[in-house]
Amino acid sequence: MNIGRAGQQSGLCAKTIRYDEEVNLVVPERRTNGCRTYDSRDMHKIRVLQRARNLSLSIGDSRLLLILYEDRERVSVDVKSIVGTYFAEIDGKFAGLQSLRDVLAYLVCACRGDELPDCPILDDLVGEAGPEH
Repeated sequence: MNIGRAGQQSGLCAKTIRYDEEVNLVVPERRTNGCRTYDSRDMHKIRVLQRARNLSLSIGDSRLLLILYEDRERVSVDVKSIVGTYFAEIDGKFAGLQSLRDVLAYLVCACRGDELPDCPILDDLVGEAGPEH
């Protein structure tokens, strides 16, 4: 199948599929006229890449997962390790965002939001906040 049809079936645009080819994630065969042709094996790889993108996995992690996908002698611990590391990174970011949310919630509650100039939010920004939060 051609790149347009591969894009339709995978949900990726042709530009993304071309990029995947540029970085050697997918290497379709070429017809004598130079046009790319994608077989079912290429489509499986493209779907793996599409799902990896949806999960915000890096190109490097996607490449490793593709290598493991093609390796019929793989061990699942290798796959789990890649995704587990990424999961731990997300958990760390989530914890950081939760902490940020807690600080902002405290500051919004502490500020009266009236016509007076006192503002705990600005005090915090300049390092003059009262109680630790």
